[in-house]
Amino acid sequence: MKIIVPMAGRGSRLRPHTLTVPKPLIPVAGKPIVHRLVSDIAKVLGEPIEEVAFILGDPAFFGDDVVDSLMRLAKELGAKGSIYRQDQPLGTGHAIMSAKESLSGPAVIAYADTLIRADFDLDKSADSVIWVKQVDHPEAYGVVKLNDANEIVELVEKPKEFVSDLAVIGIYYFKDVGILKNELQHVLDNDITHGGEYQINDGIKRMMEKGMKFVPGKVDEWMDCGNKNVTVETNQRMLDFLEKDGENLIADSVKQENANIIEPCFIGENVVIKNSTVGPYVSVGANTVLENTTIKNSLVQNNSKIYNANLDNAMIGNYVVFNGNFETISIGDYSVLE
Repeated sequence: MKIIVPMAGRGSRLRPHTLTVPKPLIPVAGKPIVHRLVSDIAKVLGEPIEEVAFILGDPAFFGDDVVDSLMRLAKELGAKGSIYRQDQPLGTGHAIMSAKESLSGPAVIAYADTLIRADFDLDKSADSVIWVKQVDHPEAYGVVKLNDANEIVELVEKPKEFVSDLAVIGIYYFKDVGILKNELQHVLDNDITHGGEYQINDGIKRMMEKGMKFVPGKVDEWMDCGNKNVTVETNQRMLDFLEKDGENLIADSVKQENANIIEPCFIGENVVIKNSTVGPYVSVGANTVLENTTIKNSLVQNNSKIYNANLDNAMIGNYVVFNGNFETISIGDYSVLE
């Protein structure tokens, strides 16, 4: 089994945090989004992972540190790590075809801007499984249309009239991803675009037209990391899940002086908490200092210093110095507020 991970976008909706850090590497509950996603998919699949292929964008943004992080992730799964580059932002289909040397055999394709919780047996009798989540407002999503045999017969983008309430979450299994590659090559060769972009759906639709069997795979939880507010919410939900799983979320090296930690919280290595209340639902990255601060429902990344603050629904980047009484903020790396 292979896992193919397109992650070339810069994450404009999560700025300023993605001005210096690619969105898939933003940590949620102490672990980068893409690391959590790929690890959770591998757990659901329950079988050895042969290769994890990552599709990155501009090397100036997705540099050597990003490559090293992703190669370590693949190694942790006992898999070969492969790095490909999408030289132009020309859509999902184009991104996948940037990794065409790895497009053979059974594979999962997963876009690295979402997190899932799932526990089900993969239907390997199908040519493809498209993972979906039941949603309250399907008109805001791409959805699947099912027949009486519970097979997917159509993909409909943001339907104005009700088609189904099963939204496509951007994770797909293909029994032979080489077939998708052939259909996407046709899409590229014939310049089939939408808004100037080549889309994975056009390759999937061609497979459906040839009678291939597509079925839905439902996830229990689908968590977005598209902007600051939903990322903070996703952090809360993930902390709840990890606490129930019995994971140790507070590092032994945390230094506390007159500190009150209200769990669940993730507290990284060598964090200093002094005269402060932290939690619930806070993630704090390594080497960060919190002093005279009350913080809840928030994320703070690595090597930051927060003083005299009262924070709720905040997202703070790396190497930030923050001193003040702002309550709802979103600031990126290397910022100073005093």
